[in-house]
Amino acid sequence: MKALHTTATLPNGLRIIHHPSPTSVVYCGYAIDAGTRDERPEEYGLAHFVEHMLFKGTTRRRAWHILNRMENVGGDLNAFTNKEETVVYSAFLKKDFARALELLTDIVFRSTYPQHEMDKERGVILEEIDCYEDSPAELIFDDFEDMLFKDHALGHNILGTPRHIKRFTSDNARRFADRYYHPANAVLFVYGNIPFGRITMWAERLTADIAAGNVNTGRTAPSPYVPQQVVLHRRTHQTHVMMGGVGYPSGDKRRTGLYLLSNMLGGPGMNSRLNLALREHTGLVYNVESNVVNYTDTAAFNIYFGTDTAEMDRCVELTMKELDRLRQAPLTTLQLSAAKKQIIGQVGVAADNFENAALGMAKTYLHYGEYEGAEAMYRRIESLTAKELWDIANELFERDHLSTLIYR
Repeated sequence: MKALHTTATLPNGLRIIHHPSPTSVVYCGYAIDAGTRDERPEEYGLAHFVEHMLFKGTTRRRAWHILNRMENVGGDLNAFTNKEETVVYSAFLKKDFARALELLTDIVFRSTYPQHEMDKERGVILEEIDCYEDSPAELIFDDFEDMLFKDHALGHNILGTPRHIKRFTSDNARRFADRYYHPANAVLFVYGNIPFGRITMWAERLTADIAAGNVNTGRTAPSPYVPQQVVLHRRTHQTHVMMGGVGYPSGDKRRTGLYLLSNMLGGPGMNSRLNLALREHTGLVYNVESNVVNYTDTAAFNIYFGTDTAEMDRCVELTMKELDRLRQAPLTTLQLSAAKKQIIGQVGVAADNFENAALGMAKTYLHYGEYEGAEAMYRRIESLTAKELWDIANELFERDHLSTLIYR
């Protein structure tokens, strides 16, 4: 099947990927190969701080002009920082494509990180940290990865710590941007009904005076995984529990099997095994979920639930019972077929969200230089066998392999 997307690379190293869509709304942005794992120890939280500062002034604009440029035509301007990438993007009507791309290029490659704006934004980020720490159901995910990837850059919190945030200056932001924010370390993505020739013409025109820069190659893989059992005493109404371990990196074909098993255990479906065991049949939890977070050289697999302290041990044992079921025998033909049908439907529904599709396309092309759509994902799911899934379950769900983090 012929791919719908089109790619190109400009002389300055900027990679471009475009996927058409049938609507008049376009999603366009830059994905930069720089996240929190690229911070030095004294820079924890700086990647996220720099993302905030992209909207605070460039060599051509002040903050007020940036905020109003897309808002004045009804568009959205957004950004986020992950552990392996930073993404800045806009959603707008296709008639405003040139306006959006010029603005995005300006803030990504020509931001000035003014000190007076950093001093103001510092307070915003400190409030964001306080808000996050008041949400144990969110905080436990970061603390769990910090435990899995102890003493590695993948472990620390994306927001950083107040101690670090209070020290950052305009010079710190510029040095970080100078290391990573350049065309050869970025992807321009466009998801919408824009002719590809027009995209490349504008991109080349707008970045012609920006040097390619060097591609970041300084990442190191985490140390071998060692299971841990940790209890943290926090003043929470519920006991919050996270169980799991490391999984397979994004380039490992077994990641699809783990994704399917995780979906069976605690995916969004109300008929997931853990939702039935812990909520529907026993009423012990309000929410239970299973997730897999893939990175380029590793992954984190986790199961989360919050419950009354008196019911924690029962919930843990019911969870382990469901994991053991997947290890004891391969799925039957009917079980495997049902699991595949459900996850393929979920992937299809998610692919109909053009914003999510655009961001997924950008991330995949940024890290792997290729992109496959939903149809390729369907084929990978359909090719899974019960034996492959059984092997994965026995490798990753064995009790001694799992780590546990508890807030109580």
